[in-house]
Amino acid sequence: MKIIIPMAGMGTRMRPHTLTVPKPLIVLAGKSIVQRLVESITKVYSEPVEEIGFVIGDFGEKVEKSLIDIAENVGAKAKIYYQHQALGTAHAVWCAGDSLSGKTVVAFADTLFFADFKINNDSDSIIWVHKVTNPQAYGVVTTDKSGLITGFVEKPANFVSDLAIIGIYYFKDGEKLKKELNNIIDNKIMKSGEYQLTTALENLRSQGLKFAPGEVDEWLDCGNKEITVATHQRILAKSTDAKYLSKTAKIENSTIIQPCFIGNNTIISESVIGPYVSIGENSVIKNSVISNSIIQNSSKIENICAHDSMIGNNTKISGKPFDLSVGDYNIIDLK
Repeated sequence: MKIIIPMAGMGTRMRPHTLTVPKPLIVLAGKSIVQRLVESITKVYSEPVEEIGFVIGDFGEKVEKSLIDIAENVGAKAKIYYQHQALGTAHAVWCAGDSLSGKTVVAFADTLFFADFKINNDSDSIIWVHKVTNPQAYGVVTTDKSGLITGFVEKPANFVSDLAIIGIYYFKDGEKLKKELNNIIDNKIMKSGEYQLTTALENLRSQGLKFAPGEVDEWLDCGNKEITVATHQRILAKSTDAKYLSKTAKIENSTIIQPCFIGNNTIISESVIGPYVSIGENSVIKNSVISNSIIQNSSKIENICAHDSMIGNNTKISGKPFDLSVGDYNIIDLK
């Protein structure tokens, strides 16, 4: 099987965290978003993954090397493709056309999931969906009585279905998808100025390809800072990985409230950390209280109370300690 991961977007909704790091390479509890996505897909597929095609922008050699490492860690070969213009989801997949053959999974790199199933190789195609309470904000699928997908509706104004497309697709024959992508791009079939993957899917369905919906137990988005922090919380809540507490971390006069991820060579002193906190390697935390937050590598934080926060790499944040003398019946709100 092959996996194609389009990830060339600028990640503008995640700025400033994506100014120096592509969004799929933001680290959550010790692993990047795209690494977690790759590992989740390989777990639900019973056959080896032979190749992973990453569709990126001009991210540089360091990013490309990290993607090659992610593929090799699951026993696959990496291929790097480039999308130089933001021309839509279908165009992004089309850029990886050389990898569109045989059994193929297309997975967009801003979504994570929890699931307990195996991909059914007998299906022509599977589109993973998840029930949502606000389908008007998503692309959704409609189904018939047998459960097969009968249509695709982008952000329906009126209710037609609550099965939102999460951005992961399986094709038994990647060549069929490639042929249809070539058709819509050669004939400039666009919607809102972009080539849409749902256009290709609808055309394939009308040609007789049977699409089955696949439901995941939990769908985790990484679209903006608030949602990413919430996703990070769910990752920690679901994990039982002992490696989440590095043996090289120094914890001095501090309390760690689990679950947390503490990276290599961190120093935590006189602090309360957790629950739901990740601290990247080589970071230093002093005299602070931090909960439900993500702190990346080589950052230094002192005299700070933080929650629901994302703090990037190589940052320095220092507050001011208080020496207070407060009498009875006072109310002090330090904001």
